[in-house]
Amino acid sequence: MISASSILLTACLAFGGPASPTPVAKDRPNIVLIMADDMGYSDIGCFGSEIRTPNLDRLAADGVRFTNFYNTARCCPTRAALLTGRYSHQAGVGHMVDDRGSDGYRGELAADSASMAEALGAAGYATGMSGKWHVTHNLGKPREMIEPEERTNWPLDRGFESFYGTIHGAGSFFDPVTLARGDDYIERDREDFHYTDRINEEAADYIQRHAAGGDDRPFLLYVAHTAPHWPLHAREEDIARWNGRYDQGWDELRAERHRRMKAMGLVDPAWPLTPRDRRVKTWDQVEHPAWQARRMEVYAAQVEQLDRGIGLIVDALRETGELDDTVIVFIADNGGCAEEINSRWGSLSIPEKTHDGRTVVRGNEPTIMPGDDENYQSYGIPWANASNTPFRLYKHHVHEGGIASPCVVHWPAGIKARGELNNTPGHVIDLLPTFLDLAEAEAPTEIEGRAVKPLEGVSLVPAFGGGSVERDAIYWEHEGNRAVRQGRWKLVARHRGDWELYDLVSDRTEMRDLSVAQPERVARMIAMYEGWATRCGVRPWPLKKTP
Repeated sequence: MISASSILLTACLAFGGPASPTPVAKDRPNIVLIMADDMGYSDIGCFGSEIRTPNLDRLAADGVRFTNFYNTARCCPTRAALLTGRYSHQAGVGHMVDDRGSDGYRGELAADSASMAEALGAAGYATGMSGKWHVTHNLGKPREMIEPEERTNWPLDRGFESFYGTIHGAGSFFDPVTLARGDDYIERDREDFHYTDRINEEAADYIQRHAAGGDDRPFLLYVAHTAPHWPLHAREEDIARWNGRYDQGWDELRAERHRRMKAMGLVDPAWPLTPRDRRVKTWDQVEHPAWQARRMEVYAAQVEQLDRGIGLIVDALRETGELDDTVIVFIADNGGCAEEINSRWGSLSIPEKTHDGRTVVRGNEPTIMPGDDENYQSYGIPWANASNTPFRLYKHHVHEGGIASPCVVHWPAGIKARGELNNTPGHVIDLLPTFLDLAEAEAPTEIEGRAVKPLEGVSLVPAFGGGSVERDAIYWEHEGNRAVRQGRWKLVARHRGDWELYDLVSDRTEMRDLSVAQPERVARMIAMYEGWATRCGVRPWPLKKTP
């Protein structure tokens, strides 16, 4: 294990501005975990995008990019696995946040799992969170701003000392539902409110307050964004900077990103670019090209705004002398989202009125340009296909397009590598073991009288120094889509589909199915998957409510 106290602070900061104050001496590093929502593998600059993300790019240039990092293919299962270091079914959120009648599908964080905040809090860390929670259905009556009578799974119930954000999973960026501070629902606090900005501002403020308060504990700060999840909501001045950028269409964008990713070493030139989704027309056949381009322009504005706010967090760390000895991790919760919103969609996420009473139009309507709070649209299949370059499929699926996440790790005091790529496979269940390793702490076996079951993930700290990480396999299941990765081999199937076998070293874009050629390996990996699924409480899809 790398001990923060044993490494000299020799790295120069990659960020401009005034020189940092004297770095704060700590035996253990601070941890800042930042997660984007519904963002594809190639959507930030340091992973091949044309979208301007200078702050993430600088973090990558002064750190490491993990190129084989994975999520669980969906928002709330990823959060449950990330927070607990256990597979999402073990953590109680095997599908979404509704109770489907068995322990793996309660729609709430399981009591026998310790959250990241509980585990690190027990190890002596201060704990704060800003952003999207989405691991409980215990909402009370959020439209009426009434909290539940008894909370069991809000952030402060699960170890966070401070919280600002939303309890629900999605909503308007201009007026989000379930906005809360601590245990209380609150109204938006300014006329020019945008949720992405407020998440980052609150995160930066947490860092400043922690330093000003004289708290000598290291801190965990979890920054969970909703951007760039639908709806397509961005400030007009941000959208305007992308005017015309996507007029060449999705095929050219995918080819452009693929060329850039090959040049950066992110993808092997031997891996073919996956074909365009067969449901998508060529650009010259598109009926509403201006509207289609606008969808991607707004999406790009959302990502750029997200990155700009990350700069505020980095600035706060630098100004307080904490940047050198803070581990910053950036990931995404699933691949690009191909969901096409229509006028029949209705949920807590979609309001009927704007904050000032105007009617909200829901659905991907080509006569209405997306971007403001009066409409609810998504960027849909064609642009999600581009977001996931060079992979195929999307959020919900466990082929690479659904589960491959960009991952940036920055820690000047503890990682000597600068700008390097690391192909060690990792998964969101590995983050809590990694952070406990950095904290020189053991996983708890009990939290406030609750027995806590062991972690499933492994520490990635050895990979920070170029070492190897030992593990047997990584598993996935979501909505009947299922997979297991063991070393270079991945066995994967869509719901009701046949098993496919891929060698991810020679074919990570999953274009050459080897299942027929290697039946013994397939049988062995199926048995591995079935044993895991039984142990973790995975049920057949579609779910039927159990007594």
